[in-house]
Amino acid sequence: MLKGISVKTLPRDIFTGIIIALVSIPISMGYAQIAGLPAAYGLYGSIFPILIFSLCSSSPQFIFGVDAAPAALVGAFLTAQGIALGSDKAIAIVPAVTLLVGLWLLLFALLKAGRLVAYISTPVMGGFISGICTTIILMQIPKLLGGGSGTGELPELLLHIAEVCRTSFHPMSLTVGAAALAVLLLGKKLLPKLPMAVFVMAGGALLGKSGFAAQHGIRMLDAVGRGLPPIALPHLHADQLSGLLTTSLTVAIVIMAETLLAANNFANKNGYKIKDNREILTYGLCNLAACLTGCCPVNGSVSRTAMGEQYGGKSQVMSLAASVTMALLLLFCTGFIGFLPVPVLTAIVISALLGAVEFDLAHRLFKQDKQELLIFLGAFLGVLLLGTVAGVVIGVLLSFVSLILRTANPKRSFLGVIPGHEGFHSLERNTFAVPIAHVLLYRFASNLHFANVQLFIGDLEQAIQPETRCIVVDSGAVCNLDVTAADRIESFRKSLNDRGIALYFASHIGTLNDRFRALGLAGWVENGYVRRTIPAALKNAGYEPPYTLESGEEKAAHPAAGNPARLEFEWAFGTHAEEELEQYTEALLKNIDESAEPEEQLSGILRARGVWRDVSDSDQEELLTHLQTHIHELAARLHLSESEIEEAIEARRMKLAMRLMQQNPRAAEAIRTYNRNYEASLREQDPALYGSLMQYREQSLAHLSQTHPEYAEIIRKFYEGQ
Repeated sequence: MLKGISVKTLPRDIFTGIIIALVSIPISMGYAQIAGLPAAYGLYGSIFPILIFSLCSSSPQFIFGVDAAPAALVGAFLTAQGIALGSDKAIAIVPAVTLLVGLWLLLFALLKAGRLVAYISTPVMGGFISGICTTIILMQIPKLLGGGSGTGELPELLLHIAEVCRTSFHPMSLTVGAAALAVLLLGKKLLPKLPMAVFVMAGGALLGKSGFAAQHGIRMLDAVGRGLPPIALPHLHADQLSGLLTTSLTVAIVIMAETLLAANNFANKNGYKIKDNREILTYGLCNLAACLTGCCPVNGSVSRTAMGEQYGGKSQVMSLAASVTMALLLLFCTGFIGFLPVPVLTAIVISALLGAVEFDLAHRLFKQDKQELLIFLGAFLGVLLLGTVAGVVIGVLLSFVSLILRTANPKRSFLGVIPGHEGFHSLERNTFAVPIAHVLLYRFASNLHFANVQLFIGDLEQAIQPETRCIVVDSGAVCNLDVTAADRIESFRKSLNDRGIALYFASHIGTLNDRFRALGLAGWVENGYVRRTIPAALKNAGYEPPYTLESGEEKAAHPAAGNPARLEFEWAFGTHAEEELEQYTEALLKNIDESAEPEEQLSGILRARGVWRDVSDSDQEELLTHLQTHIHELAARLHLSESEIEEAIEARRMKLAMRLMQQNPRAAEAIRTYNRNYEASLREQDPALYGSLMQYREQSLAHLSQTHPEYAEIIRKFYEGQ
């Protein structure tokens, strides 16, 4: 706690803690009643457990207290046992459940059960938190309508809301509650730094004190007597031990899962880390403290944590201040509690919960990854329909199903070489990449196992041609394989050898060779079927640079081959390279420093310096084409004539063309074809601009031929037929 304290944030943390304590009054009292206790016990459980949490938690912002899920589980247990809620027997049994919950949580901490949270993904966390928040909101809605809080899952909650509407609907309660909620939501949007909840609560107290609430039949909170709770150990009866152990284990699992998930969710969102097993230990200690005051099990509170975040709380001083505030309220100020209208305080709770629902995450997943959205919805609906534990289980199962599907269908591609460039490049993503004659280069971006080995073999079988003599697998992303994959690949290798085709694995980490040997494939290593690099594998198969390439004309001419005038941008942005290049061009124009010399600015732009430094000649060539369409803007910004700019662009283009024709004639021809097509499109879309460019080009090329005779032949070849 001391580590998170700052003198600058201390006043705000204390103020936020006071707000949380005030808001906890109706929340804690309501959940205590759900758990089968008198309402005052909810306040008793908001002193010592929260104090211990503030001293022991590794989370700087999470809030602990009496909360919905444990209270509902305990209340359901009492109902199943035929014990009347609020009875003396309930008051005796509930703290016994809390004691056992604390002991279970201490055992979980000893077993380091916190590591299980690492297997829960962000969509599961988001769906889980959203499901809890929605469930609690539905529990609270009947209190706005004039009835009591609901319990259970979605069907029971909806039935309870309908029953309240039918039997005890109170228009004035709804009016007051809806007005309070509207003020809170508007205040959060228009005045986010203002503690609107405190003002709304004060306004509600005035309604109660003035007699307006009583006059119109609006329910008030029950009055609470002064004084701190007595301290006593609960009694465990042997005849009830079996049921108590089962119920307490369920509650402990819910507390661990729900609170760890919520705490990690806030930690991820705000850029800090918590210690999971230390948190579980803290939860256990908090519940042991709660049982001493006769309270029900306590849990992490998403709604109060969201409220603390809303008001800028930065450390566990919030919880310390909330604990002290609650103790002072019980000692000296319980009188005002009886003047607080239930609908007003319910609106405060609902407002905080709405802020914790992960609407933004759901929208992001909808736009970015529909599969992850299904996981989010699975966890959300699981919590809403089946309960907390079921929601987590469903979300985790869906996450593992998604993981299996992704590993069963990993990214993979066939590779080739780009003349004049090092390395091996995807044939699909790089237009200039050309296959090596008689060779298949194949990249597989996953470990090999039973679920994807047939996909691996099927890709290669389908790609093999009569002239294929060698297959090299770029196994840099393969770190492991299972027995099934090893057996099938070995059978595949033997069938390839029978057809005169060699199979190699290359570029993987050395420990994969240990795995080969462990699975009985020592011959792969000993006979050189695995190599450290792809060139080494090719050399072993009899292929050395410069490699003989397959004919690329058919690919270059094919309309699906992509735009042939880019390398870096095509690699980086794929099918979006065209629009990214245009945005890049516009960014260069915006960053012109008009105080510099015009010629210096133009030279800097034409060197294509910027975010993407040292881009390829092909990319620079296309950048020139894009710059030409902005020639009017360039002329105005650089205070040069348009003909001067066009001549500078053509001079730069000729230098690039000379290099390309020497290093990669096929690329130069592809660029030439692209430029013609681009200009034909410009002629249709903007005839005036096209006419100006052609006029400037004619003048520029004539002048360049005179001043730079070495460009004359390049100009003739590059613009032949124009």
